[in-house]
Amino acid sequence: MRASLGRLLYLLGLPALLLLLLFPARVWFAREGLRWLYILLFSSLLSFLLVRPIRAFAQRRGIVDRPDERKLHGGPTPLLGGLAVYLAFVVSLLANSILTPAVVGLLVAGTGVLVISLIDDIRPLTASVKLGAMILATGVVIASGISLRLFPIQTLWGQGLNVLLTVLWIVGLTNAMNFFDGMDGLAAGLAAIAAVFLCAIAYQSQQVFLGWVAAAVLGSTLGFLPHNLRPGKQATIFLGDAGSNFLGFTLAAVAVLGEWAENRLVNVAAPLLIFGVFIYDMVYITVDRVLAGRVSSVKEWVEYVGRDHLHHRLEILLGSQEHAVLLICSLSSALSAGALVILMASPASAFLLIVQAVAILLMVSVLERSGRGSA
Repeated sequence: MRASLGRLLYLLGLPALLLLLLFPARVWFAREGLRWLYILLFSSLLSFLLVRPIRAFAQRRGIVDRPDERKLHGGPTPLLGGLAVYLAFVVSLLANSILTPAVVGLLVAGTGVLVISLIDDIRPLTASVKLGAMILATGVVIASGISLRLFPIQTLWGQGLNVLLTVLWIVGLTNAMNFFDGMDGLAAGLAAIAAVFLCAIAYQSQQVFLGWVAAAVLGSTLGFLPHNLRPGKQATIFLGDAGSNFLGFTLAAVAVLGEWAENRLVNVAAPLLIFGVFIYDMVYITVDRVLAGRVSSVKEWVEYVGRDHLHHRLEILLGSQEHAVLLICSLSSALSAGALVILMASPASAFLLIVQAVAILLMVSVLERSGRGSA
């Protein structure tokens, strides 16, 4: 029954995509002020349709993720799902002529991250090579004009700190997204949630380009999810490092593209809440690994691979991968909802929302400690 429904959706999706490609359709959406919806529909349909041929290619070439003692899936699963997400994202922006210097820089850098990660999916690279590639890609993004502006740009020290924070933000979130790509639907689901709230904030603050790019990320992720999140069944394809790294890199850069501290410094808390789950997991495992003596240098931290992330420990505690995914996605949604309110709240209310978010994460850390013993 489910297979028949999938074939039906595929057959319906192809003419729907062709209809969207017609010039009058694109013009109508733009005229009605629904360009964001056009991008969302286009990218989701294209991503959904691309997964099947890409999955077949990965199977023929043997580009599959095989289970081991660290991985949670039951059998060999095709990788390269991230390629469908990437192509849908890029084509949807190109088809809508969204090519500002910042967007071009994002596309070039994102392509670089995807290529190096694809190579890693096929023939694993060292952690230092991947980290160097991400830093280089972040440099391309910064050169295109996408950079944090928390410190005075008129001073050399201010520019230096802005660049440093941008590198830490983008590289950190890229790796954090990759860490969460360990359960069916988790990384893609978290990416979709982040994109939804970036779209909402773009609408709320009238940041048109932020909304368009975020809609492209959302659509390309939603089109992929039906193949990756199948309750009661195993995913038919994984994002792979190419997909998780590309999504993490792109979302982190898109967040930098937004204007957060133009009116109030407290607004900077909004992206921190949207990506709160990623930041929390990164900080938690770093502190835990250092205190436990498992890592003692940056090199060891970069190369360390373990089952001590939030989703691993919640799976142990709850006894179910699906429940762990649901809990983490619910947590991310709750924190992200606070980001929307902060932008409209008074300073006192915004402060209370931040305190509430910290309290929620502290409660999660207590739960996580319960699953620590088997991690």
